[in-house]
Amino acid sequence: MILIEDVRKRYMTEHGAGRWILRGITMNIPTRRSVALIGPNGAGKSTLLRIIGGIDFPTKGRVERRCRVSWPMGGGGLEGTLTGRQNAKFVCRVHGHQDELKDRLAFIEDFAELGDSFDEPVETYSSGMRSRLQFALSLAFDFEVFISDEVTAAGDAKFRKKAADAFRSMVDKASVIMVSHDESTLRQFCQSGILINDGLAYWFDELGEALKAYKTKLFL
Repeated sequence: MILIEDVRKRYMTEHGAGRWILRGITMNIPTRRSVALIGPNGAGKSTLLRIIGGIDFPTKGRVERRCRVSWPMGGGGLEGTLTGRQNAKFVCRVHGHQDELKDRLAFIEDFAELGDSFDEPVETYSSGMRSRLQFALSLAFDFEVFISDEVTAAGDAKFRKKAADAFRSMVDKASVIMVSHDESTLRQFCQSGILINDGLAYWFDELGEALKAYKTKLFL
């Protein structure tokens, strides 16, 4: 289970503190329930996803993870001056997989399909290449909850199918918290929904009800 308690978020700008992107979100996300984050552009979906994944922090409030949660697939967290391989080695060692390093690196290199770029600095990668590396890194470890930000849209059609197939096999043993602008992707992988609007969040047990509320602008 993931506990979100009165989470509020705003960023500092050159003019001082910016607007509140998240204005007090409190809810519990069950571990074995795949959830879609839904809302208009700029609502704070990716911000909340990064906070849940632990690569960003709330200005106020807290998140308690009572399960193994991945970093956001398709998001940041890579060191740009290091190569893809060096980033992968670092992550493997941090997670205590030094003894399995060779096999894990082989999996990551094969899945990401970066070719010679795997040994080039990540700062030279396109956004799609970064997403593919993040996706492969996440799949190399056993998480109970996977965090995904538009990751199935990364790469060409062949890689998108590969990512979707990996997701299908993954949801049999883990759950997903996902941001995607593609409704068919959300329906394919998620059962429940969180509608975010004006810095607030609304939980729906059924994804269809969340999508209906969004489309009819029930909370907008």
